[in-house]
Amino acid sequence: MADLLETAANAGNFTTLVKAVDALELKETLASPGIFTIFAPTDEAFAKLPEGTLDSLLQDLPKLKKIVTYHVAFGDVRSDDLAQIDEVETVEGSVLAIESANGTVKVNDASILKTDIVTDNGTIHAIDTVLMPAIVAGQ
Repeated sequence: MADLLETAANAGNFTTLVKAVDALELKETLASPGIFTIFAPTDEAFAKLPEGTLDSLLQDLPKLKKIVTYHVAFGDVRSDDLAQIDEVETVEGSVLAIESANGTVKVNDASILKTDIVTDNGTIHAIDTVLMPAIVAGQ
């Protein structure tokens, strides 16, 4: 089985996220034996950002790092867990709100498109929106 980053790269619909991780040199962290859960925005989610936002973020690595690490939670959080919790702490230091109702799960304002993409060192959940931590959204 592949690690989180290899799995995301091989999936083909997380290329923008993988590009951001590469720019931040977070490869080692996400390939480490530590267990993480990534709420991974698809390429379509990144495409919904206002024009120029992604290019701007790739030039502002501290801000990009806050955003990317806001999508990563400690531990292996699977769909069964998501149905039972209402928040999860992120590597960035903030908390994501989890809402589960009628068979759908939302993370903040993002809908989970696909759950439980299991890897050697954690789980990936594909989401339809790029999440913004309050500290970045308020700038």
